[in-house]
Amino acid sequence: MMNLSDLKPPKGAKHAKKRVGRGYGSGTGVTSGRGDKGQKSRSGYHRKRGFEGGQMPLHRRLPKRGFFNPFRVEYAVVNLDTLNERFEAGTEVTPELLRERGVVRSNKLVKILGRGEIQAALTVKAHKFSGVAAEKIAAAGGRIEVLSRRGAVTPSVAVVDPGDSADPADDDNADGGAASDV
Repeated sequence: MMNLSDLKPPKGAKHAKKRVGRGYGSGTGVTSGRGDKGQKSRSGYHRKRGFEGGQMPLHRRLPKRGFFNPFRVEYAVVNLDTLNERFEAGTEVTPELLRERGVVRSNKLVKILGRGEIQAALTVKAHKFSGVAAEKIAAAGGRIEVLSRRGAVTPSVAVVDPGDSADPADDDNADGGAASDV
């Protein structure tokens, strides 16, 4: 029978730490195993990541291709044929409902694209719509609501301010901005 008190590491698995700088007789005195002069013999030396001894490092030798846009916005896309087969008429389709039903797996913003046909009149809330998708949803009797990236809802119908006029003669800069008001 084995006891916890009998456990010990296998032979050679543990060994004493090398004690440097302890005199000539220790074998690791004087320069303490760091060789003679040079950057690596000094205290505080730290080799930078990718440093190859002064040789041009690999990440600078390789050619660079393309462009990475750090501001790119990724969308999870959903097509109209998917909405048509997964949802009944009158349903309010939101990004949360799409995730719940497994249509969208990621936590990305949602964009609705116009592939396929839609017969059900749905209220679709998403972050972006293609023009064709918006037309097809409206033609089927549905509504679209554009969500901002922060979750606020923007109505799909454009609201026109009655104070605005389309007549350029009423505009302050009717002359196209040629004259200055100074």
